[in-house]
Amino acid sequence: MDLRHSEQDEQFRAEFRAWLDANLPQEMREPAFWADLTDDEAFEARRSWEAGKARAGFAGIQWPTEYGGRGGTPTMKAIYDEEMALANAPATVNALGLAFLGPTVMALGTEQQKKSIIAPLLNCETIWCQGFSEPGAGSDLAALQMRAEPQGEDYLLNGQKIWTTNAMHGDRIFVLARTSPPDGGKRHAGISMLLVDMHQSGVEARPLKQMTGESEFGEVFFTDATCPNSEVLGGEGNGWATAMLLLSYERGASAIAQYTEYHRQWEQVVAIARELDRDGRPASADPVLRQQLAGALVELECLKYHSWHVLTATAQGKDLGYEASMTKIMWSETFRRVSDAYEAVLGTAFQVPGLSTGRSLRELTALAMWSRSCTIWGGSQQVQRNVVAERVLGLPR
Repeated sequence: MDLRHSEQDEQFRAEFRAWLDANLPQEMREPAFWADLTDDEAFEARRSWEAGKARAGFAGIQWPTEYGGRGGTPTMKAIYDEEMALANAPATVNALGLAFLGPTVMALGTEQQKKSIIAPLLNCETIWCQGFSEPGAGSDLAALQMRAEPQGEDYLLNGQKIWTTNAMHGDRIFVLARTSPPDGGKRHAGISMLLVDMHQSGVEARPLKQMTGESEFGEVFFTDATCPNSEVLGGEGNGWATAMLLLSYERGASAIAQYTEYHRQWEQVVAIARELDRDGRPASADPVLRQQLAGALVELECLKYHSWHVLTATAQGKDLGYEASMTKIMWSETFRRVSDAYEAVLGTAFQVPGLSTGRSLRELTALAMWSRSCTIWGGSQQVQRNVVAERVLGLPR
């Protein structure tokens, strides 16, 4: 692996860091600022700030300039992710669009789709959701039942999607639906990816409250909703291949941003362990707890060097392919290890978001609860291990 950055990369880091210093207010870097806002207020604050970042040229770092991106390298994208994490900058409101849909439209979209989708997405004018999971088709996506029946120049959509991120704030949703019945035993056949307007009477989004108290997810109901047949991405009946390409962008990036964020989280957990009294001495003096914290740190350092390995490979133009599943396994399980250490420090009290030990623990508690989901979404750990075993190591089924 190559642990060095080029002069061009370091110039980009200095430029972006200077822009963050000048344009990211200190209060927006603090958890207390966001805790005082409603979900809608927080979303709009993030959306407005991110739009300004895009106008300044710090969005779509690795996208081609012809699509409004910066035309940067994989290393520049990793530096961008790292600096965002170090500054505790607000998370993107359009993650599904920027990370997954945008690159897929560039690869497969018609010229009209590229013109109508990419620029509004990049500037947060259009917020995108992903409509894949259904109540009866979660881990088995090929079992989806949502129908899209041809009606002249439109499709008529009926069905339900669930676990939809940003459902309550979405403007459009990319949906997998059946445009024709399965071809015999080929369950993946007959599925298409449709780009659907959420601001129509036939689409209803309902919030799903999580154990953190937030409603980042929602469920979306389609009742005779319409979608023009020009808004099929990748061609009718090619939805499964389109979805697999889209999901490959989710798993293939270097995890330097995750490492930076989780290491900062680990440092906070260590500080709490030093402050918290346990039987007349600091919790950090407990040898079992110290071992757990050390184990989490070891996992973090392994993640860092794996991330550099991935970054070196992608910077050299290598397509990681199925190896990307290894990155997903590593960063999600490392996140869990750090969160488990936090739980061990506080005990059952970690479940109380408002608890204070001289510092607010709301953000850490929310992250610890959120970590439970990261080994499931984007392909569960069991699925990822099967992929690595079969596709990377060549083991028999």
